[in-house]
Amino acid sequence: MKANRKFRADEKAVSPVIGVILMVAITVILAAIIAAFVFGMAPPAMAPQASIRGTVVDNPVIPAHNAIRLEHQGGDTITVSNATLTVMVEGVVATYDGPTQQFATGQYAYIWNVNTTGYHYNVTTSGTSTANAITTGQSLNIKIIDVASQQLIADISVRG
Repeated sequence: MKANRKFRADEKAVSPVIGVILMVAITVILAAIIAAFVFGMAPPAMAPQASIRGTVVDNPVIPAHNAIRLEHQGGDTITVSNATLTVMVEGVVATYDGPTQQFATGQYAYIWNVNTTGYHYNVTTSGTSTANAITTGQSLNIKIIDVASQQLIADISVRG
């Protein structure tokens, strides 16, 4: 009988120990869930939403060469610089020539080709072209990507 009493005495301590372990485990799990929501669940950055149309026009600086004109037809104003926007022509990044500027509804951006350094673009009409941006019958795909969110703003196909 003494062995039986010893077993009952040990059994009384099991319940409080298991309860404490479960409470600590629940607290740690809740703290991890709350930390995930607070630190890791920020809403993703949104890219500007804009309607942009591309056409082929005479280069505004050198009329003997053509350029691609992007017209902002509506939507959000886009901040234009190499740090905030990536313009890709056929998968190659075009260089922005100009200061940080706003590309708003009703404004134009021009893409031109420089033989030695590839495509360049600007929101103003400045720029020197040593080659046509597009040849007759050629089709170019232009992608405009917001750098902060890495989201596509426009995917334009222009035909010469």
